[in-house]
Order: sequence, then structure tokens, then C-alpha cells
Amino acid sequence: MIIIKSDMELTYMKDAGRVVAETLAMIEKVIKPGITTAEIDKLAETFIRSHGAIPSFKGYGGFPASICASVNDVVIHGIPSNRILKDGDIISIDCGAILNGYHGDAARTFPVGNISNEAQKLIEVTRESFFKAVEKAVVGNRLTDISSAVQKHAESMGYSVVRDFVGHGIGKSMHEDPQVPNYGVAGKGPKLVHGMVLAIEPMINMGSYKVKIKPDGWTVVTGDGSLSAHYENTVAITTNGPEILTLS
Repeated sequence: MIIIKSDMELTYMKDAGRVVAETLAMIEKVIKPGITTAEIDKLAETFIRSHGAIPSFKGYGGFPASICASVNDVVIHGIPSNRILKDGDIISIDCGAILNGYHGDAARTFPVGNISNEAQKLIEVTRESFFKAVEKAVVGNRLTDISSAVQKHAESMGYSVVRDFVGHGIGKSMHEDPQVPNYGVAGKGPKLVHGMVLAIEPMINMGSYKVKIKPDGWTVVTGDGSLSAHYENTVAITTNGPEILTLS
């Protein structure tokens, strides 16, 4: 069941989204060669709690950290550790926060020091794929108009779209209906209406779209070892057009 939010609930979700956006902006400033993903996680948790919010991810399904830190070929759900970031790495940070009972959820892929032109292009196209999707996130469209827009843009640039993991509705629960695939034929699925809130999150690989889960049960990596990038925001569907709740 898709839960439609009232205008007051959208206001609460905007407040949660602001904490997420500000956390990611803080993280972007500290990412550099030599820092560990565990250090980033600690900074993120402290920042979220200092703003009166609770990290959405910590303890969710047993996840042990406040952010997902996914480096290079890790697509999503990377567990923060003593891994030291190196010049040339790319890292996707997925972050969620609960404030006043509502969740915000967003992800960014950041460069670590000096990265290759190929890696930079992957990051840029993944971000572009999100904004192509948002253009379709309007009242009266169908859900897969969003999905198709991601796939068309990413594949037109020579990349592949992860199929095993998708975006989702969000609100009082971090994962709500509907699922929001990043691929598919336009014109299908539920009609978009005012008050829907979706976490739209392209996950784009440089190589094959196939992925596998590591033995820890969380870490998702590309099947061929190629680089992957992730860009996500919480988006409200409104009669005034899509409103991105997790941008600074």
C-alpha cells in the first residue's frame, strides 16, 4: 500500500531531509586520502545526533553503522571499517536520518583526491540520471516514467543499471511501497499523485549490471569488479512539481 503524506507530514519530512543533506555536505568536506570509512561513520553519527535526529541505518536489519560507505566496486551497503581511503578511489555514502518520526534518505558518490576521467564521468552520469528521473516525477505520470528515464540516460552514455536493488517509498518507515526500479518501460505502474514521497536512487555500473552480495550479507559489489556510483534523494510529488527534500 502506498502511503500518501499530508502537507504537514511533507514539512516533517523536509526537516529530516535537511539533516541528511547537511550531513552529506559535512562528509564531502572530510573525504580525503588517509581517512578511514569508520572515521567518516563516527563523524556522521555525531553530526546527525547533534541535530536532534537518529541515524536511520544503525541497527536497521542488524546493520552496524550509521552510514553505508561503498568504495570503488561496492555498489551499496558497504560497512564502515578501518579501510583507509586512497587517492583515486571513489566512495558512495548513503545516509538516513529520523526526525520527528519521519525518515530522510540520500546518497552521493564522492571522489577521493585525484580520480580518473573515467571515474569522474561515471559519477556525473549517475547524478544526471537522477535529475532526468526527477523531470518525470510529476503528478499524473506513471511510476515507470521515472524508471525509464534513468535507464535511457545511463545506457545512452555506455553504462549499465543495477536491477537487483531499487528505490522505494519512504515516510515513517525507511522502506515503503512502491518499489522504484531504475529500469523499465515508461507508462506503467501506479499514477503519481500529490503526497507520494519516493527515494529515487540510480545505481550505475561502469561494466555489467550484474552484482553479487559478499559473505557479510550486506556488501553488494559489481559482478565484474567494475566501478559503481550511486546518487539518491528523497523526492516529494506535489501539485507544484517534484520537491527534492534532501538537497542543501
